[in-house]
Order: sequence, then structure tokens, then C-alpha cells
Amino acid sequence: MWEHNVHFTLTTNRVTDFELEHEKPRTFNLSVWQPTYFMYTFPENVSTILLKVTSASHICMTVSVQNIKCPVFDLETNVEFEGKHQTMTTQAAMFLEKDDFKEMNGFYVVFIVKPSNEVCEGYLQQTVIGPSNETDSKKTVTVEIKGTISGSQYLSAILGAIGFYLIFYVIAFIIGIVFAGCGLHKGLDELTQEEIGNERRSISSQPNESYGSICASTESSGDNILSPATSMNQIECSNSSDSLDESSIDFLHDASIEKEIVRTKTALFVSDLARKKRKKLAKSYRLYHWNLITIAIFYGLPVVQLVITYQRVLTSTGNQDLCYYNFACSHPLENYLSSFNNVFSNIGYIMLGLLFIVIVYRRDVLHKKILHKHGKLEKLYGIPQHFGLFYAMGLALFMEGIMSACYHVCPNYTNFQFDTSFMYIIACLNMLKIYQSRHPDINAKAHTAYFSMAVIIFIAVLGVVYGTNIFWILYALIHMLVTLVLTAQVYYMGRWNIDCNIFRRIWRLVITEGRKCTNPVYPSRFTLLLIGNIINWVFALYGAIKQPSDFATYLLAIFIGNLLLYCIFYIIMKLLYKEHLNWLVKIVICTSVITWAGSLYFFFQNLTSWSETPAGSRSGNRECILLDFYDHHDVWHFLSAISLFFSFMILLLLDDDLSHVRRDKIPVF
Repeated sequence: MWEHNVHFTLTTNRVTDFELEHEKPRTFNLSVWQPTYFMYTFPENVSTILLKVTSASHICMTVSVQNIKCPVFDLETNVEFEGKHQTMTTQAAMFLEKDDFKEMNGFYVVFIVKPSNEVCEGYLQQTVIGPSNETDSKKTVTVEIKGTISGSQYLSAILGAIGFYLIFYVIAFIIGIVFAGCGLHKGLDELTQEEIGNERRSISSQPNESYGSICASTESSGDNILSPATSMNQIECSNSSDSLDESSIDFLHDASIEKEIVRTKTALFVSDLARKKRKKLAKSYRLYHWNLITIAIFYGLPVVQLVITYQRVLTSTGNQDLCYYNFACSHPLENYLSSFNNVFSNIGYIMLGLLFIVIVYRRDVLHKKILHKHGKLEKLYGIPQHFGLFYAMGLALFMEGIMSACYHVCPNYTNFQFDTSFMYIIACLNMLKIYQSRHPDINAKAHTAYFSMAVIIFIAVLGVVYGTNIFWILYALIHMLVTLVLTAQVYYMGRWNIDCNIFRRIWRLVITEGRKCTNPVYPSRFTLLLIGNIINWVFALYGAIKQPSDFATYLLAIFIGNLLLYCIFYIIMKLLYKEHLNWLVKIVICTSVITWAGSLYFFFQNLTSWSETPAGSRSGNRECILLDFYDHHDVWHFLSAISLFFSFMILLLLDDDLSHVRRDKIPVF
């Protein structure tokens, strides 16, 4: 125990600028040795405010909001024990409500400069701050507190979004009335009674042959169909249409030979690839949406539970570095959602997904009426109508809204896949639908397709978590090999066996057939696959060399690029074969192009980034741009939902001009 007295002098000064004033910026200096805090009291007519802190310096610091009580936690070691807090470099923002500070009707704002930039910039860009360099250790900060939108503006923004999408329902209803009432889409009804009678007599005069069978098209097929070891005498036509049912012929040797002959013709028509019974195919395609419903339930429920837990942890700890919001435009909904606007803006996916399902259901009902009215005649005309993939596309759009909303409850590094999983599924389903249109007998089974999508999602997770050099090299090799395998499978119309010898066969094909590239057997398919291979190889090599930090977006860009290529190819081939686009399809295509351009503009604004630190992500935050409620990313949600809906409508309406054209005159490409 110290026995001598110690003399000291205590000097106190009255602080005249301790309180922050409403909507009046305050600029001051900070240092690592001198934490600073101010007090703010809510005015009588203000219930919510936005606290915004900005600085030109990249020195790392913490901003904390605490209740007015002692002690004040103004040290780096204890600032996280009270209130809400954020790390920042150039900017930070918090939406605060008077109801959270009822006791004193105000709060303290605490500013603490950190001794290094490790927390804000990561381990690779540390900037140690010490007393040896006093100039660099100071940080000039501006703090401003201003009011937010009123409750009526809040409600107007919500109802405005709902009303906007209800307009699409009204337009769809009007177009449906116009088409039905004015007879703009007649299909088989455009045929004259004489033509209908001739077709029915043609069907009844060939009871033992199925339309599109190899026996019925021998003359038109030519000698190119047969290999030297095969003759038509080796192929017997069944006396029953049941022979076309996959369940009864696919395992027979004769049926396999018949498939080889039909699918390797140099000039294929839809009748050649629409040979299986409609009921069998319809049942197979219905599995797409039923399986997707099951996947959505089992995938969605744990996601909802997880994000609710994230929100509760955020509320209880006050650590706002947990979630990567655009804090400059983050409107809360009580304590339930910290960024309600980012969650609610996904309503477009949900409403337009439901609308698309309704439109598909209506077409499904109308098609069933045509089947009932015209019977077997329907099998001779138009693209085979199977709606299972369309229902799956609408459901995927609906689930994209749900999963994106869940992601935006607390967006961060650990749940990024919630926002992208169904985007992968949507891209894959669209490509499958385009291929199915003229290859109805060949398309992938539902369980195979969804398993492939699961593998893709798994690879996306690995790319984000373990994005090392080795991973990128392996991914590039796998990407290029898979592209080659799918090329062979598509080029030979599903008659290329995928087994352990596939790469040996590809090598032999390259050696023996490479010289024929100037005169391919299937020119249109060859052109598409050549361009597709070039694009995919460029994507793979770009990834291996540049190694983008956001692997999930990079992978999604690959699928969107392939889908766009396939869609453009399909439309160009239609025009080259003198098929027509009706006026509604042209309008939808033009609108889709415009909305996609706007969507991509807002998508690349980069308001946040979970691939950076919380402080680094917060540096890109921007204020609201629409109704003082929605930010750039919310506008991306609105426009991308519309773009996806119109893209779906393109696929739904694209071949309506062929509804009264015989299938043996519709080319396959």
C-alpha cells in the first residue's frame, strides 16, 4: 500500500457541442487514442431517423449507438457489449426508431478508431496505426441525422409495387379475351371441313401404321438412313400404336435399331421425334413440376428457419456486421425485418410466377378441349404440347422470389446460394424447354435433370468456399469435358451412349470426322454446337486465368449466356425456315430485350458485396432511388422479374404459328 500522498489537479471543461442536432451535419476529428461520442435526442414529431456517417479516410473505425446511461462503452474491447454497432471505412448508416429508446428519448453515438485496418480491409491490406505517425492516425468524420419517410409513404411504396404487378394480370386477361373473342389464335379450327375430312380419312385408312413411323416415311427417308449392315427387311413395323409407347419398345432390339435410323436422318421433322404416346410423355413431363414442388418444400423450410435465426441474432446482439445490407436504404419492419424493402421487392417473382402458371393452365385446358374435339387429328399438327416444363418454370420463378426474399433477410457469405439456386434451375428448365419443343421424345428425365442441377449448385458452393488455384483448374477441365460430352449427345440426338468409353469415342470421332467439318451432316446443329463450345471454352479459360471473386455470379453468367445463345439460335432458325413470329411474340421479345437491358444496368451497380468485409461492402451503399423506399437492387428485382416473365412468355408463344402446320413439315433444329 502506498504510504505517500499524491497531488494532482483535475480540470473540467463544459462541452458546448455535445448534442447532435437534427438534420445538421457535424464534422470532427478522431484518433486511435481519443474515442468520441455525442448525444442525440429525438424531436417531438420525429419517430424514425437515419444516422449517416461519412469520411474520406479509409482508416478503420467502429460506430456504435447506445442507450443514454453509464458507463459508456467507448473502448475497442467493450464497444460490442451495448447497443448497435458497425465497422466502417468511408461510410456507415443506421435506421433508428424512437420506440427503441423510450427511457431517455435519445441515444449516444460512439466513434472509436481501430489500431489497424485488419477488420475493415482483411488480412491482405493491413494498415497499422501507431503513435509514430500521428497524421495518419487521425480521421475526419462527418455525422448527420435526418428524418425518414412517413408511414403513409411506407404504405404507398408497398401498395404501389403490388398495384404495378396487378396491371400484368389485367393485361393478360384483356389479351386472353381478345384472342378468344376475336379468334386470333384458332389453330386446328383454321382448317376447312374438307381438309379435316381428308386428314381423318387418311388416318382411318392406315390403321396399322403410326403417324411418323419409319414405315410410313421410307420413301422420303432415302438410302442415307441405312448403314451397309442394316436393311429395311430387318425392321418390322408393329401392328399396334402401342408399339410407340416407350415402356413397351425401348428395351427391344428392333426398337433401338429404329431409333438409330430415324434420329440419324439428315433431314429430321418433328413427326420423326414425336413417336411416343402422348399420355406417356405427358406423365413424364408432369414429374418436372411435382418433383420441383418436393424440392422446394424440403429446401425452403430449413432456409426459412435459418434466416429467422439470423434476424434474431442480429436484433439481440446489435452486431450489424452480420448482414450485408444497403444500410443507406434499409427500411426496417419493426424488429422482424431489418431491411424490409429488399425482402418485399421480390414480390414480382411471386406474383408473375403465379400469373405464368395461370396462363399455362388456361392453355392446358384449351389444348385438352382441342384433343377432345379433334381427337387423333391433333397428333398430325403443330408442335407437341406438353405443359409440365412450363408449370415447373412458373413454380421456379415463384420460388426464386421466396428464396431471394429469404436471402435478403440477412444477406451474407454463408447463405448466398439461397439467392442463386433457383436461378440455375430457371436457366436449365428454359434450355430443356427449348430443346423439348422439337425433340419431345428425347428430353432428359426429371430426376436426371434435377440431379444435374444439384451438382451445379454443389459446385457453386465449392467455388465460393474453396476457390483456390487447384479448384479453378479442375473446374475449367471439367467444364470443357462436360461441354464435349453434351455436344456429342445433342449432335447425335441422344443416340450417343454415355459410359466409360465415351472419351475414346470422342477422340476417334475427332480423328475420323474432323476433316468433314466444312461439310457437316447436320449443319444447323453443328453451327450451334460450335459457337456454344467456343463460348463455353472461353468462359472456362477466363475463370481459370482471372479467377473472379464471385464464383456464384460467374457460374450463373455461364448458364444465362448459354440460354441466350440457344434462344437466339432457335429464333434465327425459325426465320430461316420461313416460319413466322406473330405480332404478340414480337412485342414480347422487344419488351423482354428492353427490360433485360435495364435489369442488368441496375444489377451491376454493386451496392453490396458479401465477398468483401462488412466495412468494404458498406462503402458501396447508396440511398434510395424509387419512392424514397427502394434502392438500385430493388429495381433489379422488379425489372428482372418482368424480364423472366416475358422470357417465359416468348417460349410459350414462340411456335403458335405452327399450330395448323403438319408435323412432317416442321423441321427439327
